[in-house]
Amino acid sequence: MSGTQPETAETAGRSRALIRHGSALSLLTLVSRVLGLVREMAKASLLGTSGLSDAFSVAFMIPNLFRRLFAEGSIAVAFIPTFKEYLLAEGQDAASCGTTREFLSCVLSFLSFAVSLTVALGILVTPLVIPAFGLEEFDEAVFLTRLMFPFLAFVSLAALFQGILNSLRIFTPSGLAPILLNLVTILAAYGLSPFTKNPARAMALGILAGGILEAAIQLPFVLAAGRRFFFVGLKRAIANPGTRKILRLIGPTIIGMAAYQINDLVSTALAGNAGEGVVSSLQYSLRLQELILGVFAVSIGTVLLPDLAEYAKSGRWDIYNQRLTAAMNIIALITIPITFFSMSQGETLIRLLFQSRSFDENSVALTLRALRFHMPGLYFIALNRIIAPAFYAQSDTKSPTLAGILSFASNVLLAALLVRPMRGGGIALALSLASAVNTALLLFFLRKNPNIAVRQVLGSALAYAARLIAFSALAVIPLLALGPRLASPFSGRSRLISLGLPLALSALIYAAIGIALLLATRDPHLRAIGRMIRRRKC
Repeated sequence: MSGTQPETAETAGRSRALIRHGSALSLLTLVSRVLGLVREMAKASLLGTSGLSDAFSVAFMIPNLFRRLFAEGSIAVAFIPTFKEYLLAEGQDAASCGTTREFLSCVLSFLSFAVSLTVALGILVTPLVIPAFGLEEFDEAVFLTRLMFPFLAFVSLAALFQGILNSLRIFTPSGLAPILLNLVTILAAYGLSPFTKNPARAMALGILAGGILEAAIQLPFVLAAGRRFFFVGLKRAIANPGTRKILRLIGPTIIGMAAYQINDLVSTALAGNAGEGVVSSLQYSLRLQELILGVFAVSIGTVLLPDLAEYAKSGRWDIYNQRLTAAMNIIALITIPITFFSMSQGETLIRLLFQSRSFDENSVALTLRALRFHMPGLYFIALNRIIAPAFYAQSDTKSPTLAGILSFASNVLLAALLVRPMRGGGIALALSLASAVNTALLLFFLRKNPNIAVRQVLGSALAYAARLIAFSALAVIPLLALGPRLASPFSGRSRLISLGLPLALSALIYAAIGIALLLATRDPHLRAIGRMIRRRKC
């Protein structure tokens, strides 16, 4: 087995390929995440960190928990690797196309039944679940949860369509889908608020409409790719070998997702009982964190999984190791510098994006406290999004599930210990520490496969991360020293000028110093990005 040193020409080529394949999706995801941030800005403007804002946050969180089980979780864990096997069989025997169509039809039918049943039960039991969160707006939280629960059904179908397209290396439609969700929610927040009892209901209607559009925009692309399916009976759907394989693969994940749901519910309940606005402040902070995760970590993970699955099935472990190493280093190149910058400029960023009449000084303080403890976990959360596909590509769902259960248990324990002295900051810190635990466990379990050079991959990742930590620390020192001087010429102007321009100048100074340090050390991944940009200009 060949080495996995990131500086080799072959690995640099793999880095360029990963960047090239992920760039289009990253651009679309950037638009989506920016719109998601605008959605949170609209929520901050209309609801602030009020009890109504907490009610909306909890109401949207509950169907989203099940979304991870029926949508993102099952597609990444089980559907794509299984569908890849059908596609490989098609490549060897064209007559197997009918078998693939039967498989897709059975998966669609089973998924539709499962999510419909979950939506119906969720609407029924909502009044029994909401009291655990200690919300002041209990009745409104029940209403909003019931209103948004059908969102689960549509977004689960959207995830299935995304899995089909991504397996065929078609990524653009899945990048467009969340853009529509955020855009419709923003328009509904402002356009429907005058006609609803409160702005939270207007946003909930936007979420529901956006979920419908997520599925609707991807279906034509699936059909254009020549993939047809139909509804079959539940018995026939379950009897299909492909469906059964997916259920076997996802079985351990259901346990892990149950732990995840309990973890999220407990953390949110702790936040709800820690005081008004804590739930919402954590959501605003997480939105800033997810802006980075969604643009880069999720995009790279989405592109990475089909490739890793193909390399694992064909036994091409050298390329598998090189692609995994390149992905981990690219994630470090993105998340570590952003973490240092966000930690130093967090208050300015929060004031610029969210401060308004409803989002007052107390809201700023609550959100800043959460952000300062969320951001150190960014690197580990992003790594988990990259390492998990390494297991799914091998049809191994037990290892990441066990790692998830243990890390979620540590999160609940730490949150319970830290929430009293630190309130929202304690819950944020618990998530960051638990994410680090999850990363360590995933790497430990990855050693079970002798074909994966975990020691070399980890050595490369740690050395590269240490270098980036040193560079980021050096680059942030001038920002701390020049902060007041950068802001003083613009004080007394509008919020966009008085906060936005100093923040932009700080970002330019920070980026210039960081890039200079990377160029001086001939960083291979930065050079790969540069070569890709130059080729596109030619």
